[in-house]
Amino acid sequence: MRDEMLALILAGGQGTRLGKLTKNIAKPAVEFGGRYRIIDFALSNCANSGIQNVGVITQYQPLALNTHIGNGSSWGLDGINTGVSILQPYSASEGNRWFEGTSHAIYQNIDYIDSIDPEYVLILSGDHIYKMDYDKMLQAHKDNNASLTVAVLNVPLKEASRFGIMNTDSNNRIIEFEEKPENPKTTKASMGIYIFNWKRLRNILVAAEKGSVEMSDFGSNVIPAYLESGESVYAYEFEGYWKDVGTIDSLWEANMEYISPANALDSRNRQWKIYSKNLISPPNFIGEHGSVEDSLIVDGCHVDGQVKHSILSTNAQVKTGAVVEDSVIMSGAVIGAGAVIKKAIIGEGAVISEGVEIDGSEEIAVVGYNEVVGVPKDED
Repeated sequence: MRDEMLALILAGGQGTRLGKLTKNIAKPAVEFGGRYRIIDFALSNCANSGIQNVGVITQYQPLALNTHIGNGSSWGLDGINTGVSILQPYSASEGNRWFEGTSHAIYQNIDYIDSIDPEYVLILSGDHIYKMDYDKMLQAHKDNNASLTVAVLNVPLKEASRFGIMNTDSNNRIIEFEEKPENPKTTKASMGIYIFNWKRLRNILVAAEKGSVEMSDFGSNVIPAYLESGESVYAYEFEGYWKDVGTIDSLWEANMEYISPANALDSRNRQWKIYSKNLISPPNFIGEHGSVEDSLIVDGCHVDGQVKHSILSTNAQVKTGAVVEDSVIMSGAVIGAGAVIKKAIIGEGAVISEGVEIDGSEEIAVVGYNEVVGVPKDED
């Protein structure tokens, strides 16, 4: 049966702006909110929107991401007519197929897309925190008889120069695209979410490859080409919480916003659940010296120190006399006795030794994956 719309999640980015946190894993695999990885939001949106098949395009350090996604069962995408496919670069008779840009990654996976035979393709980034009904966007695409629909979000004017800006007419048809303009004409910023009519996009990508025309990136090449050729290109305005967590500051900020029960992401809305792989850990434990205030504590945590306005991910430990404030402690990390952690992100499996002080008040402090800070005390 032909799929009406296939989702393709671009999840191969290194995420260098996240520094130590992406030294060993791809950005979409970075943990968020204690229980999730960043890619969970795009996958959950697909599942909740009724999308049957999802391709996840990976490249940089894919092991953690692949293990996390598995066969897609955590998102209900492992049925007879549903599935998640991990799409990685590979060697072919004509040479290595490495991905050189966003649209080039789509071109390199034409065989997979053709096997699904969708009428539309939905292109997503795997590194944003948000909830979105893609079915509503598809309906708008159909209503406009569009060839391409770009999801946009109105941003503050002072921030608009950081984004690709879509200038539209009164019917929301895009008439001009500006990449990070110094003096933006509107505040409609591209979210990096696109719906294409697959046959048209396929023809353009194949023709460009045969003619050696640069068409490797959606923002720099494909969208301008569509506009120049007079294609029907429309903006779809999104209203709701959306966060690009591509920097340490934005990742920390999004986590701190998430702590509140009334967070703008509305994570307690059971009508639109965010799914993730369950690590099956024991209940958390608060020791006799432990105290927790205004924080999120996930399964398997052991707390015998003070935790204030922070997130403790699965199996994290805060030992006797330690203090954790305004921080994110990722899964399996250990905060040693008497250590003080303020305004920091502590990576998965990291060990903060006894008595160490980490203060990110001036600049958010980061400890990387499995990193050891200080000299661990020998265990008997």
